[in-house]
Amino acid sequence: MKNLLVSVFLLTTVADTALQEKASATKENNSSQQTVGNVFIITTDGFRWQEIFNGADSLLINNESLTPDMATLKMMYWGNSIEERRKKLMPFFWNVLSRKGQLFGNRIYDNKVNVSNAWSISYPGYNEIFTGDDDRTVSSNKKRNNTNINVLEYLNSREVYKGKIAVFTSWDVFPYILGRERNDLPVNAGYENIEGEELSVSQLLINKIQNEAIVEKEGTRHDALTFETAKEYLKKNRPKILYLGLGETDEFAHRERYDLYLQQANNFDKILSELWHWVQTTPGYKDNTTFIITTDHGRGNKSAKWGKHGYFTSGSSQTWLAVIGPGILPLGEIKEDQQIYQKQLAQTIASLLGEKFEANHIIASPLAFR
Repeated sequence: MKNLLVSVFLLTTVADTALQEKASATKENNSSQQTVGNVFIITTDGFRWQEIFNGADSLLINNESLTPDMATLKMMYWGNSIEERRKKLMPFFWNVLSRKGQLFGNRIYDNKVNVSNAWSISYPGYNEIFTGDDDRTVSSNKKRNNTNINVLEYLNSREVYKGKIAVFTSWDVFPYILGRERNDLPVNAGYENIEGEELSVSQLLINKIQNEAIVEKEGTRHDALTFETAKEYLKKNRPKILYLGLGETDEFAHRERYDLYLQQANNFDKILSELWHWVQTTPGYKDNTTFIITTDHGRGNKSAKWGKHGYFTSGSSQTWLAVIGPGILPLGEIKEDQQIYQKQLAQTIASLLGEKFEANHIIASPLAFR
């Protein structure tokens, strides 16, 4: 009898423990990040957090060598307060994203986003974003094939996402960064034509413009053409995962044309606005798509160095991050002490889709948006 009671007691204890563990697991799952059907990653190259959160810089917009037509640019982007200036420059960010999403990286509040790679240039930055690793051997912008597995090719190996991923970038180095030769990711970069047998009238027109109207083709395609190329593909093919990589903010900064840098930042904001509007008015994407918006590196945080970036330029590792979509609480500008690294985004992209990114290297843990 005694042995029987002991057995019953043990069985009851085991059962209670199992129920507690199940309840705990259920609670954990219910509190975890909501998964979505689609993720769009959008970047603009080398755009500083200073302009995102403060708007136009007074020292740079009032410098005639950097801003030749100061009067016009100040009418467009200047204001008496930070709130007015940043809303003029980035109206979608501060009228929509700040109300419906989350913004990270305003260092005035010790809210920090950084690259963790040592170089603070583009190839290492994008490698970090998509592979989750700050590989020290990735140290230049040379066109060499990246051996690190990235989250896009990993997801493309999953049946549910195979053939449902698309990449459109202004910079022509992305086929190497994302290992297109190895994994056959659909990457349209630089002035590459749109390929396919049944191209739309718009797609044929884009190819014609690229081939005939753009005489001097450099390494970075005009962002407007990159966006139009991506938009036409979206309408026709409906991918689940889109990466749109724009580049002209960095191009104009290197030329030390602050006026064109600001105009391109404003154009980037307009692109985001149009893309978000399309998503929210298209079945299958509406309320089922998360945007992750960021940059690959920062720039100099002093006026004399704002156009430069790299290992020896202070401020180059400082970036920013914006997210909007279902399950992302509308907390707006995050004003608390926090440290985020770009290398956390690769696993974050996967986790938003309910996946776990596995590769041939250590991957940083994902971000959990409250």
